[in-house]
Amino acid sequence: MKKLGKEFKAFIMRGNVLDLAVAVIIGAAFQSIITSLCDDLISPLLGMFGGMNFDAYTFTIMGATFAYGKFITAVINFLIMALVIFILVKIINKITSIGKKPEEEPEPTTKECPYCKSEIAIEATRCAHCTSEVE
Repeated sequence: MKKLGKEFKAFIMRGNVLDLAVAVIIGAAFQSIITSLCDDLISPLLGMFGGMNFDAYTFTIMGATFAYGKFITAVINFLIMALVIFILVKIINKITSIGKKPEEEPEPTTKECPYCKSEIAIEATRCAHCTSEVE
């Protein structure tokens, strides 16, 4: 039982798990901001063009009411959330790339045999596969 506790502690303390936990908490808080942006600013703005807020759009079939306007609002919320996250990721990637040197490609260690097209060491003078002399 003690070993299980140590393994669990090691699992929880790994960076990936902590990063994920922080991301979920920040994401939940961020969702309320985006929802407020959509519900309080964008939906009324779009509603001005349609004459009313999308949330009010419904239709009824045989006594069942379908609130398709709420679905449209949810799609708009998702698209705005995706756009904001995309922009944040681009900004963070730009910030983290400042000061980094571009990675240079390593020198090749192999070359291709012109006769059999197999991969051989760069210093080789003969192909190990077809035994042809290679320049």
